[in-house]
Amino acid sequence: MSVPHLAPILLLVVSNVFMTFAWYGHLKFDTKPLWLMVMLSWGIAFFEYWLAVPANRIGYQVYTAAELKTMQEVITLLVFAVFSVTWLGEKLTVNHFIGFALIAGGAWFIFRGPL
Repeated sequence: MSVPHLAPILLLVVSNVFMTFAWYGHLKFDTKPLWLMVMLSWGIAFFEYWLAVPANRIGYQVYTAAELKTMQEVITLLVFAVFSVTWLGEKLTVNHFIGFALIAGGAWFIFRGPL
């Protein structure tokens, strides 16, 4: 695999870790002032952009925009699933797995190409 094929995947994984913490990490700190959590989340998201924008710029050399967006969404779900279990202590249910499988099916159609 070439750098334009692999770099977007790796960059999007790391950027999603940042963004997931920016959007949901504060839920464990519900006693902290909202303005503080917004500012902290914004600061975390700043670094996410430094990874996501290059991921898409590099990836667009070999992937379509639809493929990049699909890749982003699948990675987001995978990162969020791990995050929700490890950070928030939530449980994944069969419904989650069925929903993720349906989304994976949609991703398959995007990467498969025109019918």
